[in-house]
Amino acid sequence: MSAPARSTVGGTPGTNPTGAASAGRLPSAMASHKASGLALALLAAAAFGTSGPFIKPLLDAGWSPAAAVAVRAGAGGLLLLPFALIALRGRFRMLAAAWKLVLAYGLIAVIGAQVFYFAAIERLPVGIALLIEYSAPILLVLLAWARTRIPPALLTIIGAVLSIAGLALVINPSGTAGLDVLGVVFALAAAVCLAGYYLISALPTGGLPPVTLVSVGLVVGAVALTLVGLTGLVPLSVSFDPVALPWLGEVPWFVPMGVVVVVATAVAYLAGLLGALRLGSRVASFVGLVEVLFAVLFAWLLLGEVPTLVQALGGALIVAGVVFVRLQREPPLPEPITPDPIA
Repeated sequence: MSAPARSTVGGTPGTNPTGAASAGRLPSAMASHKASGLALALLAAAAFGTSGPFIKPLLDAGWSPAAAVAVRAGAGGLLLLPFALIALRGRFRMLAAAWKLVLAYGLIAVIGAQVFYFAAIERLPVGIALLIEYSAPILLVLLAWARTRIPPALLTIIGAVLSIAGLALVINPSGTAGLDVLGVVFALAAAVCLAGYYLISALPTGGLPPVTLVSVGLVVGAVALTLVGLTGLVPLSVSFDPVALPWLGEVPWFVPMGVVVVVATAVAYLAGLLGALRLGSRVASFVGLVEVLFAVLFAWLLLGEVPTLVQALGGALIVAGVVFVRLQREPPLPEPITPDPIA
């Protein structure tokens, strides 16, 4: 056994109790950091999972999907705006330089994904629509395969096969209880927009803080959607009648909308960002899959929607497939070759 490390302070040999204590505290601090990150990621998944169950009663009461998204995105973006400005620290030129990224985020992640998802849950159970939307990573695999002509790795192929099989079970369970075709089309369109969101998230931000991108993107998306709605191309209809919620009875319309704006938007995005910073994007993306389970749970408690056994099996296959795809690590990129300064 080697002798313990020793240090000399002022020429006198001895142990370093401060360094030993710091070394002892380091693993504990890291564990606490990861634990808080996991808690934040689970909070974000649960918060995002409330979106569909609380929006659906508003859609049933006469709200159009576009109007619901415009109010959610606009109010949620404004709630996050103070945090966005603090993170930006007056670097508005950085924000202006990233205008294409912000616009793409607002149009695809905000307008596209949310409008199509809300349109889907008008016609489908919340859990089923979300499971179809969560096939987005598989769409990215198929897109990359078609674009590069390079077959994916084994884990990716296994994941794609599992998810496609699960999607078939969810959409057409046993060929008897068919789902609304237009609702399925909307859910698949939401999956395409979610895949686009993943692609946008992988783009360099030029140092733009994530919370700033989310906040400004939400506001830009809400403004753009409202302007399109005012032209009559997209219906913007709202209803201020009370809505019925199980366990609560009739409540004012702003109660479910408030839950969606505060919990499913502001809290969800903030907790998700903070959790990803502590866990890393890879682990956080796995924890994010729990959103499907929370959405199904809330839909059961609030709406009485329970998937069939075959649909539940299909959902499990979709989630398992996405897990396999995310387990496949990308090969490391080669180191850039820098020119010899002497040559």
